[in-house]
Amino acid sequence: MAARCRLAARFHHIHGTNIRLDASHTQATRVESFANGLCFSQEPLAPGQIFLVEIEEKELGWCGHLRVGLTAHDPQSLEVVPEYSLPDLVNMGDTWVFAITRSHNRVVLEGEEAQTRGRPWEPFLLIARVRIPRDTLVGRSRPGRYSHILDDLYKMNVLPATARRSRIGVLYAPQPDGTADMHIVINGEDMGPSARGLPTTRPLYAVIDVFASTKSVRVIPVDYGFPSLQTLCRLVIQKHIVHRLAIDGLDLPPLLKSFCQHE
Repeated sequence: MAARCRLAARFHHIHGTNIRLDASHTQATRVESFANGLCFSQEPLAPGQIFLVEIEEKELGWCGHLRVGLTAHDPQSLEVVPEYSLPDLVNMGDTWVFAITRSHNRVVLEGEEAQTRGRPWEPFLLIARVRIPRDTLVGRSRPGRYSHILDDLYKMNVLPATARRSRIGVLYAPQPDGTADMHIVINGEDMGPSARGLPTTRPLYAVIDVFASTKSVRVIPVDYGFPSLQTLCRLVIQKHIVHRLAIDGLDLPPLLKSFCQHE
């Protein structure tokens, strides 16, 4: 699964007409207008695999935000990439898309009680049988005087979901009846099943619609199982500093400093 995850943690070369990808296909920027910003994962997702993006840039003057979801359509099979994920791509069938709002993103189905928020210090997020390291899922502020305070707010998921540096992911969790539930994860918190009855017999690609006030996003790779040595080093370093500005004064390789400050 690890090799497949690395491949899927990029954007597909098929995308909306207003999208520009960077050389690594991990950053997608809408260069004009507010629409034609559809992106897809490079590969279909594996069961329980999260496709995670971070909001890098916002654009004032538009109404609406990022939209995420899943589709059973192979992007290469599309004659034309639709202008919008909602309603255009959804109306093609076999597509499930959720519009992210500033605050009302939790799904509570009829007859079910609202789930209590998982404590932000729990190391793993559990969705059905899916177990994902929480550390990578949580947004991180840019290094600054108050970054340690902002980081705690991201961990508690009290900032608007549409804020810059928020991390939003989508995955599907297989169910006993052979179908799957689609889950949206915002800054390490599961929003509940936003769609049910998805087919697990067909490949499912992540859908990221860089819409309206969301101008640019980048893919965040997620380590499954044991964290990488790089991640472990970051956690140890961050444990012994007050805030990330202090990392500049440490005798560390530049790449490790950057990783500790920005990831």
